[in-house]
Amino acid sequence: MRMPEPDAGIIARRATIARDLQALVPGEGVIVDEDALRAYECDGLSAYRQPPMIVVLPSTTEQVSRVLRYCHEAGVKIVPRGAGTSLSGGALPLADAVTLGLGKFNRILDIDYENRCVVAQPGVTNLGITTAVQGEGFYYAPDPSSQIACSIGGNVAENAGGVHCLKYGLTTNNLLGLEMVLMTGEVIRLGGKHLDAGGYDLLGVATGSEGLLGVITEVTVRILRAPETARAVLMGFPDSDSAAATVAAIIAAGIIPAGLEMMDRPAIHAAEDFVHADYPLDVEALLICELDGPEAEVTHLIERVEGLARNNGVQTLRVSESDQERALFWAGRKAAFPAVGRISPDYYCMDGTIPRHALPTVLKRMAEMATHYGLRVANVFHAGDGNLHPLILFDANVPDELERAEAFGADILRLCVEVGGVLTGEHGVGVEKRDLMGTMFTETDLMQQQRLKCAFDPGQLLNPGKVFPTLHRCAELGRMHISGGKMPFPDIPRF
Repeated sequence: MRMPEPDAGIIARRATIARDLQALVPGEGVIVDEDALRAYECDGLSAYRQPPMIVVLPSTTEQVSRVLRYCHEAGVKIVPRGAGTSLSGGALPLADAVTLGLGKFNRILDIDYENRCVVAQPGVTNLGITTAVQGEGFYYAPDPSSQIACSIGGNVAENAGGVHCLKYGLTTNNLLGLEMVLMTGEVIRLGGKHLDAGGYDLLGVATGSEGLLGVITEVTVRILRAPETARAVLMGFPDSDSAAATVAAIIAAGIIPAGLEMMDRPAIHAAEDFVHADYPLDVEALLICELDGPEAEVTHLIERVEGLARNNGVQTLRVSESDQERALFWAGRKAAFPAVGRISPDYYCMDGTIPRHALPTVLKRMAEMATHYGLRVANVFHAGDGNLHPLILFDANVPDELERAEAFGADILRLCVEVGGVLTGEHGVGVEKRDLMGTMFTETDLMQQQRLKCAFDPGQLLNPGKVFPTLHRCAELGRMHISGGKMPFPDIPRF
């Protein structure tokens, strides 16, 4: 994995740049101490590390605007950073760039129950929004497993999902408006509390843009009324094929659960040892299906789900009888990632998405890959929408295990595309999947995406080295032709 070559001229100006930034963000808003910078050297994809040149911690939109305007005029790169929980290396620093941390943007600005929305700064945690409104019977639907720590701004940047996104949608389906600062320092507003506006869908463009188009400083999200009834069905199966067939049968029957999650045997045992959720340990696959709505509807749907599960050979089946028991069912699933961390020194979390009908095929092929690479894999994923999260277990202290884990992960993602899926469902591309983008997109596709980036950031200063495997200068886009197998402009960095 290669990143852009650092600009020696920018690094030589580090002291001057730091002094100028301290004038824009006074107090403790600029970090230059080498030990303090270590806290920002990676995000959730901790295999890749690089101390930033400088870290800036603004606390107002005006300060963000000043910093970006200064860096634009000085030709200094910017890497936006939220809570640092990204699993794709989206916030990986650069040696010649300023890391712009948004941790001080941690206030909820407005709760509007009449319009059912919340306006929050980007550093507010995902769970913090639900906590703020649950007293009035509301909640925010997208709920990543890291919701206790991940920030809403980062959720927008990566278009985060969660266990309840099958029925209620990902971040993009619950986002109403943004305030965003462009690289020039200009502040724009997209959307708001109103319904969709006319014109180009720039709000959709910004969602999932991974910090390449601007820096988000305010977020308006939709909140929902808590359902009258919510119950979860815990189903154990003798094999993954039976569980996958049940998933397909539930969706084919027209039932849209609030959540439909699957775990395989290694993940089940790890979660049970960690959380003690009373999971069955004699099964090969576990489904958690949550149904919500009016009590009569939920009761009816549970009966239908039970029937479908029995038709597919369910081995054990339990229905939650209280909110406490339902929360316990989910506690194991929500804690699956840290639970797996207890059984392996390291793990590599993937994020591919496939058509639901391909689940048995993909799970079988992954098991074959695990044998080929000599590595274990635990599967925890959003079965209802086909968003896989295989956890490849390895030990970075063992020579070549990290390299094997990366190769294994790349093969999984190629398989996802092969069966009609995509490289990422919610974690983003970042640096992790950057060099695989050509598996899913043609060169023309990628160049068209880069033209959009150029409209926002013609100097290529925002989060460079992420998402795009080949760097094109904006002036050259549209004139790139391959002749005789040779690319023009051979001096352009290609990672």
